[in-house]
Amino acid sequence: MCGITGFINKNIDKPQKTREILLDKMCKIITHRGPDEQGTIVKGRAALGMRRLSIIDLSGGQQPIFSNDGSKFIVFNGEIYNYRELRKELISLGYKFKTNSDTETIIHAYDEFGTDCVHKLRGMFAFAIWDEKDESLFIARDRVGLKPFFYSLLPNGNFVFGSELKSLSTHGEIKKEIDYSALNAYLTFGYVPEEFCIFRGVEKLQPGHFLIFKDGKVESERYWDFKYKEISEARSEEELAEELRKKIKEAVKVRLISEVPLGAFLSGGVDSSAVVGMMSQILDKPVKTFSIGFNEDTFSELKYARIAAKHFNTEHHEFIVTPDLVETIDELVWHFDEPFSDPSSMPTYMVSKMARDYVTVVLSGDGGDELFAGYTRYLIDKKRSGLGSLPKALRKGLMQPISEALPHGAKGKNFLYNTSLDAIDRYIDSISQFGKLKKKSLYAENFRASLNGNKNSAEAIYQQIANSISTGNPIDNLLYLDSKTYLPSDILTKVDRMSMATSLEARVPLLDQDLIDFVTQNIPTSLKLKGVETKYIFKKSLEGIVPEEILYREKQGFGVPIGEWINSQLKEKIHDTLIEKKTLERGYFESKYIKLLLDEHSKNRRDHSHPLWVLWMLELWHRKFLDA
Repeated sequence: MCGITGFINKNIDKPQKTREILLDKMCKIITHRGPDEQGTIVKGRAALGMRRLSIIDLSGGQQPIFSNDGSKFIVFNGEIYNYRELRKELISLGYKFKTNSDTETIIHAYDEFGTDCVHKLRGMFAFAIWDEKDESLFIARDRVGLKPFFYSLLPNGNFVFGSELKSLSTHGEIKKEIDYSALNAYLTFGYVPEEFCIFRGVEKLQPGHFLIFKDGKVESERYWDFKYKEISEARSEEELAEELRKKIKEAVKVRLISEVPLGAFLSGGVDSSAVVGMMSQILDKPVKTFSIGFNEDTFSELKYARIAAKHFNTEHHEFIVTPDLVETIDELVWHFDEPFSDPSSMPTYMVSKMARDYVTVVLSGDGGDELFAGYTRYLIDKKRSGLGSLPKALRKGLMQPISEALPHGAKGKNFLYNTSLDAIDRYIDSISQFGKLKKKSLYAENFRASLNGNKNSAEAIYQQIANSISTGNPIDNLLYLDSKTYLPSDILTKVDRMSMATSLEARVPLLDQDLIDFVTQNIPTSLKLKGVETKYIFKKSLEGIVPEEILYREKQGFGVPIGEWINSQLKEKIHDTLIEKKTLERGYFESKYIKLLLDEHSKNRRDHSHPLWVLWMLELWHRKFLDA
């Protein structure tokens, strides 16, 4: 696991030493991603660098690594779990290896298979290969977006890239100008989606894509996607559950390759318990497990984590998160680079920090909700879907205008508006922190005017994504949408940044490509969401492995008691920040509406904890990245 960065100059107009110093700075600012060593190369127009967290081939895996003829070199972030099998294939084709690292396997695979090499790789990755002969840069990102990748083609023809936005900012040619479309997307969903970047002129390489930079041009191509299809003749539940169990176990097994200590996050939910259960079957010693809890009982899952730990006989460790730890928020804002409002990032950081005292690698249960329909919002949408059969004239011509005319806080206002929308719009509105209705009150006139005519809004892009598949089951559209948006931009961003902030590698077996392909192409969604039972087939496959009291308990989710905290220990801090002159003068929001949200929340009239957190994180981001 590492962090990579670099740049390609259109013209070599700076001395070698100057470019070496610049590359060194770009590497050092992401030292947390790789504290063990640094590797750089400045040759011709190319400057590539990396920071390494040593996991495989501790003594011989230093980067950059060269092709056999020396004309290509690579920097790589991630892990390739099938590199040993691929290495054998490449040796049989005549390639000579100087190391035992997975990095060297990638560059030889590129030499042999060209851009098709990505189809050979099973793992999580973001890498860059410079070819001196034709002066091209080949970059690829893993299938689901486990590893991040930012890049910018500058007006002067220079190309800059990195695992984190702060590396690009250190380059000096990236202007810190806010992209208002990205800001609007953040306020909508609480994160900046993959199609946007908070700074103008910077882009993210999409999950499942590669790009080639050559002759001053960037061309990207998708090489993989979630293949949802209509499944008319499914096998029996028992047969599917049995094969699914084998696929999960194998996905866990390949992620146990490591030359350093390894453990697992254990929340007490089904997903993490499944991963730990499989690990305990495979390993010949107790699994080291790590859990986070809260003093607020309604949010703490420690009870269930302890049940799982006892059942699997793990070496268990726990930590209690209190509001005092919010003092670390400034540090977390720095690690995310872009505005990011998921409050569970704080316990994720703390459990990563605790785990790093014992291990260097952890397995995580993330991804199960998107793959197996685990979120309760799918149930809610299923229940409301019948309202979509009402005549459009009634919904759009009567229900929607009534909801918009009702005063703020009127009972049923939001519900009436939500149910007046078409299916996908209804879902997008339900997952929004600030939907169209709330934005009318929140956005200042000038900010709203700057967004007028923007056809590439996040909502429009989300609708295109959701409507791009057709299987006959509308839940598939929602699963696909969440897998392309919420999963990489919120869940995986959180796991990557918070684990890497503590120099810990997190692996995610439930997002194994073989497992995903099996589930999307063989298991009908009616067996994922069966009646009111979420993750039905997933739970079925785990019977006899995961304790029943965990398997079929009500879903809790990795929540944080911010509602209580905002009204207690954090009350003055958040209130003062949001109504401070500096905040309001940014010109984005109507001060009256923000004061209204604060007042209603403090008096327990309405729960505005998440919208307030979104606004607070945005202001802290401004102060960290722009004001500073």
